Amino acid sequence: MAEEPRFSYGGQAVIEGVMIRGRNHFSLAVRRQDGTIQYHSERLNTLYTGRIRQFPLVRGVIALLETMVLGIKALHLSANLAVKDQVGDEGGDIPSWVLGATLAAAMVMGVGVFFLLPLVVIWLLDSGGLVSELIEGGLRLGLLVGYIWGISFLRDIKRVFAYHGAEHMAVHAYEAGLPLEVENVRKFPTPHPRCGTAFLLTVMLVSIVVFALLMDPPMEWRIISRIVLIPVIAAISYEIIRFSGKHQHSLFGHVMATPGLLLQRLTTRIPDDAQIEVAISAMAGAVAADQGKEFSVSFNPRVEEAAEPSSTSVGLTQEPQGGEE
Repeated sequence: MAEEPRFSYGGQAVIEGVMIRGRNHFSLAVRRQDGTIQYHSERLNTLYTGRIRQFPLVRGVIALLETMVLGIKALHLSANLAVKDQVGDEGGDIPSWVLGATLAAAMVMGVGVFFLLPLVVIWLLDSGGLVSELIEGGLRLGLLVGYIWGISFLRDIKRVFAYHGAEHMAVHAYEAGLPLEVENVRKFPTPHPRCGTAFLLTVMLVSIVVFALLMDPPMEWRIISRIVLIPVIAAISYEIIRFSGKHQHSLFGHVMATPGLLLQRLTTRIPDDAQIEVAISAMAGAVAADQGKEFSVSFNPRVEEAAEPSSTSVGLTQEPQGGEE
């Protein structure tokens, strides 16, 4: 029987936690106010794991949709836990539509700021041709970097960025075939080639090329193109990120990944051991779920024990398996 190709695990940071997307499951680990780690796992919709995911470009659009859906679900779960930690169980859960509406508004604002605002500036400058596309792309890139730099000073965002770094370090450790233990995870850097930050940067760079190919259409068509071509740009960007992640040890792959790795200096922070434990729990839980194994967070005190456990391992050592999608 042929060995199943190695799968590329990935995820994102949430409020006081980490979400990991596995081959067939996603897992979420969140640090509660009492110091324990709460774990949650669900099987992925077949839309995200089926054969359609194998087709180039199409899989990029599916991945974009999946990222938004899983991101909203993970944020909803972690936000509800944060509310319960603050006001108790009587506070109730945040309605799904509230978070969905908030994120939808954020997406609309993001398209307006990062795609339409630079176009308006170019229109005011009465500029056209390739030069205008380069200026527009430069403005778009500057807005992205400036936004990330600005929010990086917020205290809560700093913690999210630290969990972001912990997520990357845990993925690195798994991909290196090491047991998921704090001391092993801490050996690795916080940037990772397949990061969402690198994806956003690639989207900005690819958009310059795609919009330049439109050959300076009338303004109304330029506005429409900035909206309807976003899935196309995302699909191309996904393939680039996927390629650089597969070939990160080659010179060409390293060169492609370098800009995204540099930008991650803004979106990741060095995590503490407690944050690494959360990332390990999410990572190990996703691997265990994909392997059909039972999983429990070993960092949490056992019921019969008053003291914290001395072990810093999740108790799951992985045999490299899985595969590139």
